[in-house]
Amino acid sequence: MTQAGRKAGTARSGDGPDSEFERLSMERESQYLSPHAVRSYPADRAEPETDSQWRTPFQRDRDRIVHSKSFRRLMHKTQVFIAPEGDHYRTRLTHTLEATGIARTVARALRLNEDLTEAIGLAHDLGHPPFGHIGEQALDEASRAHDGPGFKHNEHSLRVVDVIEREGRGLNLNQPVREGILKHTGPEKSASLEGQIVRLVDRVAYINHDIDDALRAGILGVGDLPAEEIEMLGPTGASRIDSLVKDIVDQSRDADEIRQSEHMGMAMLRLRKFMFDNVYLGPDARRDHDRVHGVIRALFEHYLERVEEIPVIDPAADRVQRVTDLLAGMTDRYCIANYTAIYVPEGSRF
Repeated sequence: MTQAGRKAGTARSGDGPDSEFERLSMERESQYLSPHAVRSYPADRAEPETDSQWRTPFQRDRDRIVHSKSFRRLMHKTQVFIAPEGDHYRTRLTHTLEATGIARTVARALRLNEDLTEAIGLAHDLGHPPFGHIGEQALDEASRAHDGPGFKHNEHSLRVVDVIEREGRGLNLNQPVREGILKHTGPEKSASLEGQIVRLVDRVAYINHDIDDALRAGILGVGDLPAEEIEMLGPTGASRIDSLVKDIVDQSRDADEIRQSEHMGMAMLRLRKFMFDNVYLGPDARRDHDRVHGVIRALFEHYLERVEEIPVIDPAADRVQRVTDLLAGMTDRYCIANYTAIYVPEGSRF
């Protein structure tokens, strides 16, 4: 089924809706959703399935994502700080939940499909490796060093839901969810407005909550933040998010794309660059750079020589891909513990 067919709410062939729930859902969407919204029916899965009597296809996708092993592991993956000890630092999971909540707010304000937006938001970082931005860079370099394709977390997130989850069977998600996951970052924007919301709100969320964590950790002081951008967007994370969301909704209402005003968009990009220069890849992060790269490189080479020890999830995967899948799925703590068990002498662990 084409994207245009889904947006027009085309019913499946045959006698129409299979259940009263489906009929009512389609009527409600016809009355409430914007003409630009993706409709929930018919489902668009690689492997056809009988629809649920109580949940739309996108709601089922959301539930499959939340119940996946990869989703649970996000609670122990770095957002900014590696294996943080404090109780209140964000993890990849809390980032996912915060970004998804904001994205649903935008989708509701624009009368778009909240369930599709939520499913994309919850899954967009499932493929993120341990150690945040540095870990992604390290795994990319390790793969390329062994003639592999490299590593991008958005591509791996799609691989997780398509291939790795459910012991190699994948989650069989709907095509608009899959497309939104893949294009939440990178050169191409999603064809759906719901996917475009997640792409933009992902940045809105992580820039602002990562400022909060950097201030809490003492990496930044309030006086270090760029004054012009803070004055324009707001003095607190909540006020900045509110300003950015309001601008997105105002600029995107009745439009065929999700966008920002030029001055707000540029302010956000400058704030993002500030965070990369001073936090994500700043002096504190650079102190961990060599250690993270060393851990990933050593584990990659270790398992590449012992690939038979890795469970076969995807029979079509080559040696480099199997090792990449293994390391990308590790949490920070598990990766550190694994490295320690292999390379650190017993007496040196105390």
